[in-house]
Amino acid sequence: MKKTIEMNVDMSRRRLLQGSGIAVGGLVLSTWLPPLVSKSAASEAAALGRLGDRSAEGFGAFVRVGPDGVVTVISPKIEMGQGAQTGIAMMVAEELEVDLDKVVIQEAPPNSALYTDTLLQFQATGGSTSTRYTWEPLRRAGATARILLIQAASLQWRVAPSLCHAQNGQVFGPKGLQADYGDLVEAAATLPLPDAVPLKTPEQFKLLGTPAQRLDTPAKVNGKARFTIDLQIPGMLVAASITCPVYGGRLRSVDETEARRVLGVRDIVRLDNAVAVTASNFWACQQAIKALKIEWELGSNATIGSKQLDQELLAASSRDGVVAKRTGDIEQAKQGSSSQFEAVYEQALLSHSPLEPMSCVAHVRKDACELWVGTQVPVFAQQTAAQVTGLPLEKIQVHNQLIGGAFGRRLEFDFITQAVAIARQVDYPIKLVWSREEDMTHDLYRPLYADRMQAALDKQGRPLGWEHRIAGASILARYAGSLPPSGVDADAVEVAVEPIYRLPHLQVRYIRQEPSVVPVSWWRGVGPLRGTYALECFIDELAHNAKADPVVYRLELLADQPRAQAVLRLLAEKSDWYQSLPAGQGRGVAVSSVFGSYVATLVELEMQGEFGLRIKRLISVVDCGFATNPTSVLAQVEGGTLFGLSASLFNEILIENGQVQQTNFHNYRQLRISEAPAVEVHLLSSLEAPGGVGEAGTALIGPALVNALYAASGTRIRRLPLSRAGYYPV
Repeated sequence: MKKTIEMNVDMSRRRLLQGSGIAVGGLVLSTWLPPLVSKSAASEAAALGRLGDRSAEGFGAFVRVGPDGVVTVISPKIEMGQGAQTGIAMMVAEELEVDLDKVVIQEAPPNSALYTDTLLQFQATGGSTSTRYTWEPLRRAGATARILLIQAASLQWRVAPSLCHAQNGQVFGPKGLQADYGDLVEAAATLPLPDAVPLKTPEQFKLLGTPAQRLDTPAKVNGKARFTIDLQIPGMLVAASITCPVYGGRLRSVDETEARRVLGVRDIVRLDNAVAVTASNFWACQQAIKALKIEWELGSNATIGSKQLDQELLAASSRDGVVAKRTGDIEQAKQGSSSQFEAVYEQALLSHSPLEPMSCVAHVRKDACELWVGTQVPVFAQQTAAQVTGLPLEKIQVHNQLIGGAFGRRLEFDFITQAVAIARQVDYPIKLVWSREEDMTHDLYRPLYADRMQAALDKQGRPLGWEHRIAGASILARYAGSLPPSGVDADAVEVAVEPIYRLPHLQVRYIRQEPSVVPVSWWRGVGPLRGTYALECFIDELAHNAKADPVVYRLELLADQPRAQAVLRLLAEKSDWYQSLPAGQGRGVAVSSVFGSYVATLVELEMQGEFGLRIKRLISVVDCGFATNPTSVLAQVEGGTLFGLSASLFNEILIENGQVQQTNFHNYRQLRISEAPAVEVHLLSSLEAPGGVGEAGTALIGPALVNALYAASGTRIRRLPLSRAGYYPV
């Protein structure tokens, strides 16, 4: 099915507009609106109940203070383990002057008009934008509510608002006057919104910047949390599917005889490229699928393999493509150089492999469709259900669920499309659960990339000119339908076009090379991951070529980047960088500006024989601006770093005869607990606006590891994962 994406793109406008809200059983405030929606349009949408059946509960772009004093925040960001909703709750609680345990999070329904992330330009959770996007508007919503409640109290007491203050969910006035928020909300809801809403300065924060327990942790620890895979809907049966093993292939025929004899099987559903079984339980579904006798039309991709894809990509990296960035005169730099240095870096196809495989509960009726699903893109879930069923959008209701891991996978909705296609052929709700094998072999993969780099060097071995050719698939074009007129995929060239190093002559080219045999999509770390790997490996090679210390070499080229210098200097201090190591041991570093944060990572390892690697230390220094919740920042950097370490050591999807060869974790290896090093994280104190951290650690670990391997062994590896070259952790 062709992807339909409704994006309002206006990258030059970042201003967040405020709109008025309507009272629904308390004080309800409009939080923010996307740049292209007017104040009046938003107010009208709320007033007319265009938010679906749940508008009566106070849903919409609102912060609601109820008569019971409970604060409900409608979060535009989905919780998928990153702790974003706790940070959002902290922002509101801080400005509203309530305890964090008085805040309840409810997730926003699909509504592009109200919930478009102005950094991503559509309603989605991803790209490490959750804190960056909500930082000012959500605090402003909390502050607005506080001001209105104080005004309501001052009018009731007939005193000046300046004589009143809010604290712990109450308003206090002169002579011992006090009132709970719940007693003031109805009066506050009738007041006009203030024209000016001053926000607290960091020095005034009581909650923000302090370690806080995540709101979702208790339920996940005690088992009360329910993910899509856990759900039980009345009358529901479980469904499982088997899809053509070659992308683009179709179903030719199927013999159902043996499958229908499996106890518990109810229906067998045929789709264009798959067969699904519904049954009373997942085991019965799997047994029936194994009993199916299926013939596939494999199509034109059935002859393609990884060797061919690699050869085609390397050849493409020598082409000119389109210019993504040009400063200075690269040819002049080459002519005036004392020497030149070249290298090619390759990155593998990667699977997302989240802990919770793709799952979706769908109930299709004649006049409506309901979905229960964990998705990063609720609007797209709604749209694909409408396309499959032929129902209007307003008849599609999406109940967003907790997400058991995503890493970009649930920015896609292919599994939702399949669930709805199955559900429309039966008269009961179904819970589609993909097996691990189905999940891994029918992923949308991080593309292959080849980075061909050339530097023109002065007599000291420092770069005068820098040419960078990036060859790979365009995720943006697949997702949005086409590339912009420039022909440049902004995600593919991120970091490369804005390097943190001083490079007076820079030329970056993008060459689009699609692997037709598999679909591609964003993977945790997105553009900054692939860009940082090539850049930080290359800069490390240049340092060694110049016989210079890699940290000193970098610091000289970072003269215009004080925040990058600061994280790198602290990293050198914490790692005892300038102290020598015994033979067979080495340290490697990487530093970058990613997702609005500055990060430096170091790996110190020891060779165990020719190919064994023992990681002795793994350190990251992070300047993410103001750390809303330091506990979450540390956890995200630790988790993201280990996630990236698994990929750097082991992860690679290989294709033979058009089919993905990795089927489960036995041959798509993950880091084991016994192999995982401690991740030492240091946060630089900062009053800058918050940056993203959920993907930052993932982006730095690969080059730091490769650079450490070179320092320890003298062997330079330019293609990940390291297991391809025989390396393994010990």
